[in-house]
Amino acid sequence: MSESREETAACCHYKNTPRGNELQADVQRRLNRAIGQLNGVKAMVEDNRYCGDVLTQLAAAESAIRRVRELLLKEHMETCVVEQVQAGNTEVIDELLKLIRNFG
Repeated sequence: MSESREETAACCHYKNTPRGNELQADVQRRLNRAIGQLNGVKAMVEDNRYCGDVLTQLAAAESAIRRVRELLLKEHMETCVVEQVQAGNTEVIDELLKLIRNFG
């Protein structure tokens, strides 16, 4: 069953400025790659593959996810944060710091 935009709005916010097509495609491509890598890791574990090989594949998946995170953080800072500060909402800075702390 698919949730409507209103139903998901309770847990999520929507951007005022849509992501550009190029960024959207890049993020989707990178996420698909990470999902593929994680599926490969899962198969490796099920196949009882060598731990070092599994860890190497996990590192590759983490790297792909890290890059997506960096791209989205940059986009967030350049659009959402700037827009909120310009509108007088400086609380968004605290939210940004909290987000960055979650990366550690």
